[in-house]
Amino acid sequence: MYKLFILTLAVLNFNLSSLAAQNTVIEKSKIVIAHRGASGYLPEHTLAAKAMSYAMRPDFIEQDLVLSKDNIPIVIHDVFLDDVTNVAEVFPEKSRENGRFYVIDFTYDELQQLEVYERFNTKTKKAVYPGRFPFKKSRFKLHSLQEEIELIQGLNKSTGNNIGIYPEIKNPNFHLKNGKDISIIVLKILNDYGYRSKSDHCILQCFDHNELERIRVKLKSELYLTQLIEFPSEIKNIGQIARYANAIGPSINQVFTKDKTGKITYSALVKKAHNIGLKVHAYTFRKDVLGNFKTFEEMLQQGFINADLDGVFTDFPDIVISYVNAKP
Repeated sequence: MYKLFILTLAVLNFNLSSLAAQNTVIEKSKIVIAHRGASGYLPEHTLAAKAMSYAMRPDFIEQDLVLSKDNIPIVIHDVFLDDVTNVAEVFPEKSRENGRFYVIDFTYDELQQLEVYERFNTKTKKAVYPGRFPFKKSRFKLHSLQEEIELIQGLNKSTGNNIGIYPEIKNPNFHLKNGKDISIIVLKILNDYGYRSKSDHCILQCFDHNELERIRVKLKSELYLTQLIEFPSEIKNIGQIARYANAIGPSINQVFTKDKTGKITYSALVKKAHNIGLKVHAYTFRKDVLGNFKTFEEMLQQGFINADLDGVFTDFPDIVISYVNAKP
């Protein structure tokens, strides 16, 4: 009986230790998410930006996903091509009536013919962040979700690290109107690469509440899910969100603001989320867009310490990682 008791304790201890190890990254107190890679230093969502961010050792690297004409998930911030590539020069005839160029109208092979640049204003043709990587310099290409996963998993193997992925389903209704179910396609690819449960170092995010709930309930995904929120009215449904999601992703402006006297005012969002078991990963922390803050360190202090955020999306993962590592 004593031996059986000891064996039971050993098995229980092993299982709990294994579970703790599996959840170390996702459930750690403060996580750093490389927003579109190291996008403060290289053009967003390029493999170069992802490799650079990997070397900085964030907890997760983000992938925004849009389908190509031949149903390949392309890593790009939104459904448009014309504000990060030279598509207007290469395929001028393929714009829609509104003058925009859509990823979904191009095959993967066609997309490979494009050059990727720093994000720019389509009217002024000037870079959105002029202090970043020189506009239209060097050569960068679009790539698929599969290619990025293989890069990250390959680096995990060669370095011994275990950096996760943080994909986002972009505009699912737009895809459905164009005859494509992006969630089913993305979930299959994630499954094929070993991302199936909450312990697999993959957090799936989406702004569409109905779609994220569908992913959990109808598509029966067991992944860790983050409900992105954009508008104050969405906060009212936070109780409903907790039924299917594990975290919320509010904008930085939904977490805190500064009043006329210069005092930082906090919303009740983070505390309310924590009270019902939701983590809070806020976007986007940029050292070149300080908003109400005097310094980037002040922004991080207010976010991580005072507002008690569980994680942040940042274009400058190296700076945020150094900040987090310096704090007890």
